Amino acid sequence: MKVFITGGLGFVGRHLTAYLLEQGCDVTCTGTRPHPPAPAHDRFHYICTDTTREGAWQSTAAGCDVVYNLAGRNIFRPWTKAYKEALRASRLHTTRHLVSAMSTVTAPVLISASAVGFYGDRGDDVLDETAPGCTDFLGILSMDWENAAIAAEEKGVRVAIARFGIILGTGGGALAKMLPAFRCFLGGSLGKGTHWVPWIHVQDVVSALWFLAKTPTCRGAYNLTAPAPVRYREMTKALGHAMKRPAVVSTPGFLVRLFTGELGTVLLNSQRAVPHRLVDAGYTFHFTDIRTALADLVAQRT
Repeated sequence: MKVFITGGLGFVGRHLTAYLLEQGCDVTCTGTRPHPPAPAHDRFHYICTDTTREGAWQSTAAGCDVVYNLAGRNIFRPWTKAYKEALRASRLHTTRHLVSAMSTVTAPVLISASAVGFYGDRGDDVLDETAPGCTDFLGILSMDWENAAIAAEEKGVRVAIARFGIILGTGGGALAKMLPAFRCFLGGSLGKGTHWVPWIHVQDVVSALWFLAKTPTCRGAYNLTAPAPVRYREMTKALGHAMKRPAVVSTPGFLVRLFTGELGTVLLNSQRAVPHRLVDAGYTFHFTDIRTALADLVAQRT
């Protein structure tokens, strides 16, 4: 099977690429770095290109069986006006160019990224895929991103939207931000720590993405989150337990907002998202307990 991945050497993309090569796929990734660290594999191919612009890369994407759309600037940076525009452009332009390249004849499967930021700050509400979106910046961005991908259905493409939760894995993501503080005995909660965290182990991310590609009935939006979301303070306690470190240092919410601006508000949002559609489709999770998941990841780093 030929697979094309935009953003294929980012945090999720690296893990997905390795997984797909193990499944016997021929994988082509895009990125903007001329000579990035990449798998030394005869079924791996790399295209250095800016996918926010049209180019020859589109022909390669159109010739693949499955397309994963993971490209997008990192949201964990201060949201200046210019950077918010870059966040939108990196997602929407790439997605529109992908859809434009797809043929009504070959009609590959499109698995396109989104985020649980779609739902906004929802307190203790249990959020499955039928929950409405919100109208803050991240909510509108997620909706526009999803709609740009769903436009491919007009060409006969099967489209599945992966609404990512907080991805826990080695080599990047949320865990890379948290580990340094815990190593220095400074780990703990953000704000009161009562907000819900829709976490997921990266192993489940990549296997769920492959499940969506292989399952012909999977279309529409799917929460890629573990079945049991936890409150932030529970996650930090689980990480402290795995690292044999305390988790007692709390950063007040006003300081989070002061130093990170609008992004800080998003970091404190509560999203009790659950993967009802993924479970109903028949996917079986590898990690459903936060302590087991974090213990596994910490062990991988030692």
